[in-house]
Amino acid sequence: MSEEIVILDFGSQYTQVIARRIRECRVYCSILPFNTSAEEIRQRPIKGLILSGGPASVYDEQAPLPDRKLFELGVPVLGICYGLQVLTYFLGGQVEKSQKREYGKGRLEVKSPGCALFRKLPKRLQVWNSHGDRVTKLPKGFQSVAVTENSDMAAVEDPKRLFYGLQFHPEVAHTPRGKTVLSNFVHSICGCGRTWTMRRYIDQAVEEIRNQVGNERVILGLSGGVDSSVAAALLDRAIGSQLTCILVNNGLMRGREENVVREVFGRHFHMKLHYENATQTFMQRLKGVTDPERKRKIIGKTFIEVFQAATKKVGHAKFLAQGTLYPDIIESVSIEGNPAAVIKSHHNVGGLPKKMRFELVEPLKQLFKDEVRELGRELGLPKEMVFRQPFPGPGLAVRIIGEVTSARCKILRSADAIVVEEMKEAGWYYEIWQSFAVLLPVRSVGVMGDERTYGYTIALRIVESTDGMTADWVRLPYELLERISNRIINEVKGVNRVCLDISSKPPATIEWE
Repeated sequence: MSEEIVILDFGSQYTQVIARRIRECRVYCSILPFNTSAEEIRQRPIKGLILSGGPASVYDEQAPLPDRKLFELGVPVLGICYGLQVLTYFLGGQVEKSQKREYGKGRLEVKSPGCALFRKLPKRLQVWNSHGDRVTKLPKGFQSVAVTENSDMAAVEDPKRLFYGLQFHPEVAHTPRGKTVLSNFVHSICGCGRTWTMRRYIDQAVEEIRNQVGNERVILGLSGGVDSSVAAALLDRAIGSQLTCILVNNGLMRGREENVVREVFGRHFHMKLHYENATQTFMQRLKGVTDPERKRKIIGKTFIEVFQAATKKVGHAKFLAQGTLYPDIIESVSIEGNPAAVIKSHHNVGGLPKKMRFELVEPLKQLFKDEVRELGRELGLPKEMVFRQPFPGPGLAVRIIGEVTSARCKILRSADAIVVEEMKEAGWYYEIWQSFAVLLPVRSVGVMGDERTYGYTIALRIVESTDGMTADWVRLPYELLERISNRIINEVKGVNRVCLDISSKPPATIEWE
């Protein structure tokens, strides 16, 4: 990258949100642990530094604190919440516990409209706070530029050194003009251009893939999901026939999934695609199993075995590609005890055993989910594949409550296809997070065509979310719900009742198992 904003993570739940907002400004940024050395950061094409929020207090004995030499790098610095307090503490100011904790919405009054952070913004802004400490004395060279009801130093600046601090969180949706504040920092103050584009990323990624792979072959486990599909398209652009994709049909896929994948990647992109139909193996091993955790373990273990056998069929390859995304590999911070980086385990190919001895290629590891979708469109993947809703790794197995059988998979697959079809027809599918059917182990009496029936129950799960961490059920029009219900009952043999799940997350989860 020719220029970069570095974000130091002090354990805030919003650190990734900061990064996404910076990327939305068309500026590349990276998240690094709070204790990354100034020397390491100096080696990067850094244009500015952001200190994230965090749950600690700077005066705590075990408080996470950065390398002091960071403030000698000669680049602009923006401290957010805890980051402001770190900036104040290190440079000679004072931070104390606030008598009144400031949490939730607040009103910010800008006292110095000439401050570069608030360029093109009104004097009064709605902001979102989440802090129990506050700055009580500014370091030498700093001045307050904005206040809230609870703080006379809600935004501060040292215009000579280009150091800035915000007590509120500009990255969250509850600060409506916060993205402009961040844009002012990265563009006006740091001098970054708007160079982070998917077209530019493709050129860079293609070059990096070619340099890493050389003339060796690469294998990719292709599921039909967004991440693996975009990874396949990008690798195909970079190395063409050196890539072989393996599609494992576990019998738990969405309707027509294997046909769609073979059509798009085999016939349209002309990729080498090895298809492994292991439906019978998976069904045999799931027979009689009702515990959801046992289902997941059986599916994961069986997938590894089938995939490993398939790699031998397609011939030797040095590299294994994964659709790992940036949030999967970001080092999050453990604040309690000894601060240490905790890295999320990769999950794209079910944790393949080390004895397979592949070197990893992760062409999406610098991207967030929304960027992956944008990349997919730029690479020519169809909208239906790029913007499809999330689908669980264990597939239909976690949407069939109780034992998984071929017959139950057929029922659920048919019902789910109707849900998707009707949601798309009504214009709702791409507007929400997820909409799917769940097959319950509940049978009830019904009447169809003057005959008594004893059929299964389908539950509809239709939720809105931004990241899957929390979710609320969607208030769909009654007419749409009626159409979905009527079609499922009339067209799916074995179902005579449809219910709507109106639980939010928390306390419920999005998936049922």
